[in-house]
Amino acid sequence: MLPREICFDMDGTIADLYAVENWLSKLRAYDPSPYREAAPMWDMEKLGAILRELQEMGVMITIITWLSKDSTSEYKSAVRKAKKAWLDDMNFPYDYFHGVQYGATKADSVRKFTDNAWLIDDNEKVRRGWHLGEAIDPTKVDIIELLASLIEEN
Repeated sequence: MLPREICFDMDGTIADLYAVENWLSKLRAYDPSPYREAAPMWDMEKLGAILRELQEMGVMITIITWLSKDSTSEYKSAVRKAKKAWLDDMNFPYDYFHGVQYGATKADSVRKFTDNAWLIDDNEKVRRGWHLGEAIDPTKVDIIELLASLIEEN
């Protein structure tokens, strides 16, 4: 069954934040640059084409990403800007962006809008807390193949 919405985490799921040199010390120094510098973890041209096709089929694409831990309001804003700029640079199509407090329950971002949403997130605890549909581990599944199969089946 085609989900109404597909929700993506960013860090460790589509953006390789943890491979950025000194990422943690930079974030602790309120430097948002690692969010801009992270390499993509997938072929973004292929992924983007598949996501645009899914959007044409009526599937909403949503980003639900945690902001940096222990942030000031100014740094939260800078992180949101950096993450959105990364998505724009990667030509990643999305309908909604939710930059949420670190540790927040991600399902709360979309729960009132749908009960048929997939989450693609590398964090096992977050996936276990997702009760709106499928929760997919991108470290164990080729998300490009998975999402392409959705198009083929529908």
